[in-house]
Amino acid sequence: QVQLVESGGGLVQAGGSLRLSCAASGRTFSDYAMGWFRQTPGKEREFVAAIGRSGSTTTYADYVKGRFTISRDNARNTMYLQMNGLKPEDTAIYTCAAGLSLSRVVRWYDHWGQGTQVTVSS
Repeated sequence: QVQLVESGGGLVQAGGSLRLSCAASGRTFSDYAMGWFRQTPGKEREFVAAIGRSGSTTTYADYVKGRFTISRDNARNTMYLQMNGLKPEDTAIYTCAAGLSLSRVVRWYDHWGQGTQVTVSS
């Protein structure tokens, strides 16, 4: 129903900023709640942030709250993650996902992008 492609990852110094984008193709982007997850080698995928279908409702993991901002532009079929004050422990592959309801858990999302690498150096 929807295909997702992330972009905007890269290498940044600690304290720097990146803006990730998740571009969706298909006819039903506005029908989906969206989320960002991240994963590092040897660890399970973990929740970062999520946003409801209209963009009015958001939720964040404790370790990014106050630093990251999730948003979406349904007219452009795009979701964003603005990341400020980046720390080395934020280094991970960041993946966007789409689901029918806003959730903080992986199993509630049905569609996934391939991910984009974020590396934060000290």
